[in-house]
Amino acid sequence: MPFEPTDIAGLLIYDPSVFEDSRGYFFESYNEKIFQQQGINMRWVQDNQSSSTYGVIRGLHYQLPPFAQTKLVRVLRGKILDVVVDIRQESPTYGKVYSAVLSAKNKKQLFIPHGFAHGFSVLSKKAEVLYKCDNFYSKESEAGILYNDPALNIDWRIPAGEEIVSEKDLILPVLENCSNSFMYP
Repeated sequence: MPFEPTDIAGLLIYDPSVFEDSRGYFFESYNEKIFQQQGINMRWVQDNQSSSTYGVIRGLHYQLPPFAQTKLVRVLRGKILDVVVDIRQESPTYGKVYSAVLSAKNKKQLFIPHGFAHGFSVLSKKAEVLYKCDNFYSKESEAGILYNDPALNIDWRIPAGEEIVSEKDLILPVLENCSNSFMYP
């Protein structure tokens, strides 16, 4: 199977089969049958794409129920450090951080179910990120966690002083004070 489990329940790396030859490469970035064989039955309703330069940190974001979003994240150009935090109450890994390098070169994708805060930092000169969502964007349901929450101690792999963070993300609460109604199954 092209899925690699992580040490957090429900969070998976999708590593598709890539076919390369003298012309370039081909791969299925998403195949419903393969995901269903893994027990993942998603109806993707929205694709989001961003372009960012080196040092940009986006996140940590999530939407509250009933507009929570499962995401499938991949990189079309460049390289990022994709970061998630388990915010499912009563989860044995509550507050645990997981990160993975996703790039246009390695073609790996991160499957992020409901109950995780998500963000990424751009490690290359430029990066284009695309992610599928199973629910529509809802401004009223936006929530997040401060990217540099000392309790999370996330190494974004960007040197101090070179981070580029939006004003909106700089005023997010720390995990201890975040709005959260996700429950562990």
